[in-house]
Amino acid sequence: MLLPKKAKYRKQFRGKIKGVATRGSSLDFGEFGLKALEPYRLSSRQIEAARKAIVGRTKRGGKIWIRIFPDKPVTQKPAEVRMGGGKGEVKKYVAVIRPGRIIFELTGVPSADAQKAMALAAAKLPFRSLYIEEEET
Repeated sequence: MLLPKKAKYRKQFRGKIKGVATRGSSLDFGEFGLKALEPYRLSSRQIEAARKAIVGRTKRGGKIWIRIFPDKPVTQKPAEVRMGGGKGEVKKYVAVIRPGRIIFELTGVPSADAQKAMALAAAKLPFRSLYIEEEET
């Protein structure tokens, strides 16, 4: 699973996911991609599940890029703990996804295989996403 090596602050505020992605919204590395259509906080487990789906479908052929990284800590207090006592411990790390963000990129496989692999990955993700291909120039 992905998680940061070190962080300046151990705990962060939750924040809002406003607007659309301007950075990371175009294909930069591969020929095929998976683009988010809804805002979401994607956990490192969900990213890994989608990555495994792509790798398994392409039979480890081609090259895959993960364009997001879970660097935001999410805290949770233990079950049946009374109110107060401060903020809970870090439970997981999430990547903040805005609409339009490219999540995965893929190259080195046929278009039909890439589309099926991205469809499997999209089924693992809890938000709507879109399969995109690089335009021929």
